[in-house]
Amino acid sequence: QVQLVESGGGLVQAGGSLRLSCAASGRTFSFVTMGWFRQAPGKEREFVARITWSGGSTYYADSVKGRFAISRDRAKFTVYLQMNNLKPEDTAVYYCSARVGITDYWGQGTQVTVSS
Repeated sequence: QVQLVESGGGLVQAGGSLRLSCAASGRTFSFVTMGWFRQAPGKEREFVARITWSGGSTYYADSVKGRFAISRDRAKFTVYLQMNNLKPEDTAVYYCSARVGITDYWGQGTQVTVSS
C-alpha cells in the first residue's frame, strides 16, 4: 500500500504562485512515476504533470507548460508542483498520484483557488 498526503493549496490572485507538496509513505521503493491531476467543479479529472521516479523525466499537460514545474526529492519520498503565473482556470482540487506496477494510488486532494 501507498499513502499520499498533499499540502500547499490555497487561495491566490491571478498571476501568483503556489507550491504543492505530496509526501509518500508505504511501498515507496516500488514507485514508477508520481504525478499531479486536477478536477474542477463539473469537469472530469485531468492530467497536469508527472515525473519518473528513477530518471526524473517530466511530462506536462499543454495547458500548464511553461508555468508549472514538477520535481521530486527521492530521499524524502516527496513530489512537488511549483505553479507560477496562475490563472482562474487553474482553480481545481489537485490530486497527487503514484504508480506502483500497474496500480495507481491517490491522495485526498488539496484545493487551489485562483481569483481574477
